[in-house]
Amino acid sequence: MRIACLATVLAAIALAPAGATAQPQPKASPPGPYKQVVVTLPKPFGDASLDAFRKELGDIAKRKDRAALAGKVVAKGFFWQREDSNGADPKKSGIDNLAAAMGLDASDGTGWQALAADALDPTAVAEPEMKNVVCSPALPTFNEEEMEKVAQSTKTDPADWAYPSGPGVEVRAKPDAGAPVVDKLGMYFVRILPDESPSAAAADWIKIVTAGGKVGYVPGDALSPIGSDQICYSKEGGGWRIAGYIGGGGGQE
Repeated sequence: MRIACLATVLAAIALAPAGATAQPQPKASPPGPYKQVVVTLPKPFGDASLDAFRKELGDIAKRKDRAALAGKVVAKGFFWQREDSNGADPKKSGIDNLAAAMGLDASDGTGWQALAADALDPTAVAEPEMKNVVCSPALPTFNEEEMEKVAQSTKTDPADWAYPSGPGVEVRAKPDAGAPVVDKLGMYFVRILPDESPSAAAADWIKIVTAGGKVGYVPGDALSPIGSDQICYSKEGGGWRIAGYIGGGGGQE
């Protein structure tokens, strides 16, 4: 089974040929203009029964109700696709494997937060290698060759790029909703910059450079990462269940 992760598109850029000596990663280029790589967002899956199921998951995640969640996960056959292996333990229940994959037992509650966020995503795509299984979120479409060229020209890696959740995101001069707007984002991949002087007030903002070379800030929830893990659902007998997980997950190695 493949891992449906956009990061793999750019990750190959940094791979050295077999047998070659590892070379230091070149320093990223200074902020400046770059070619726009258009991204098209996926459409909602459009299945009312799955929407209702995900609403239930969201409510369960808010309550951190593990017992209720167990009833929403397949009892047997749960898969956890990590790179080229299945990270799921066949001796454990579906809920235990899901908890390991998403880090539901983390003391800071980040695993449950991730589940709640995933449940809100309306998109999904059929998993071609598994019958009656869909995975969410669905991935946007874009020109992979163009993205590779931009990454190479800017000496960046996948973690340095994201795409807007919608058109017209305002880019502000400072991490403040009242700061002047210096630009607006179109539907293209955006380069993320490290914030050299982060503050508590800027915690919910991301520093970026637009395709035109302007540096500014956008709200953290206005951008999506270039690659993301996916929750997979299966439908049997008219009902949905969580069937598996694709990606590195939030659990321990």
